Amino acid sequence: MTTPHVLPSESGGHLSTRPGWREFAQEPPIPPALLTEHEYAVLNDADLARDTEDRLDHHTRLQVVATSTVRHTVTTGRRLILLNRHAVSARRGLIVSGPAGTGKTIAITQLGLAHEIQDRDRHPNSPDRIPVLYITVPPAATARMIAAEFARFLGLPTPGRFNITDIIEAVVGVCTKGRTGLVLVDEIHNISLTSRTGAEVADTLKYFSERIPATFVYAGIDVEHSTLLSGTRGAQIAGRFTLIPSHFFPYNAEWKALVRTLEQTLLLRRHTPGTLARLDRFLHDRTGGMIGALSHQIRGSAIDAILSGTEKITKKDLVNVPLDVAATTRTRTPQDGS
Repeated sequence: MTTPHVLPSESGGHLSTRPGWREFAQEPPIPPALLTEHEYAVLNDADLARDTEDRLDHHTRLQVVATSTVRHTVTTGRRLILLNRHAVSARRGLIVSGPAGTGKTIAITQLGLAHEIQDRDRHPNSPDRIPVLYITVPPAATARMIAAEFARFLGLPTPGRFNITDIIEAVVGVCTKGRTGLVLVDEIHNISLTSRTGAEVADTLKYFSERIPATFVYAGIDVEHSTLLSGTRGAQIAGRFTLIPSHFFPYNAEWKALVRTLEQTLLLRRHTPGTLARLDRFLHDRTGGMIGALSHQIRGSAIDAILSGTEKITKKDLVNVPLDVAATTRTRTPQDGS
């Protein structure tokens, strides 16, 4: 269920820049080998320290799991990209919406990765292509700020003397020349159509979608319940965008598989395989079914196990890793599917 790539924000790069995106789209480092006890016994201090650091670094990387939401997003998105290939207007888009911590960013970036790899395979000798563009909507964003985010990804200057039209024209020109086919817009919930500024931001995104021959994909918190889909502007978005909900995982077969898959990524010398799988119900109760909290729980416990020298994870070790407020709050409410 794991994909061969880690979430870019965990790898040190910045998704919202072209170099950061390209770093994400490259093959990730090969995980270090887990040595036998005999092999560890003959390591000198320098090699032992290097092995420890390599394994710590491995566990800091967020291993992406191909959940049902990720698979649905990638399949739907790639279908829309094909359907939009010859469209000259009214291209269809996609919205991934749900509570915080349910894997929305992972889903859209995996779609972006799939498109990037496919484009690279189809055009291996075209390094100047820019198949994917990724931005996040800043809080209290203005139309010019959104245009500047597009420009920042592309590495275009945005001096104060440039008005928004100058920036848009520069962005459209580079994207058209670079054959950009997919635009990912994260944190879309930061736009509110109840304000004039928010309406102008929505109009700017719409204008970009009309000028850039690409499929636009939005991700945000509970978008379907926000103002983004209300009123005349919202009706236009709702009429062109497919919505995919992200969700908390119920305690079911998929959740159990998630735990097993994440446990298989562990590189701990004394950990007994299957220990976490037997604690899958406990992990669900503790994390509230949130994939982000589950990943943090397991990776944090693995790091503690290496630093403490125990090299294994027990139920007590899991409890010792504090989780985010959202996860701990959700555990106090009845769980879906429980």
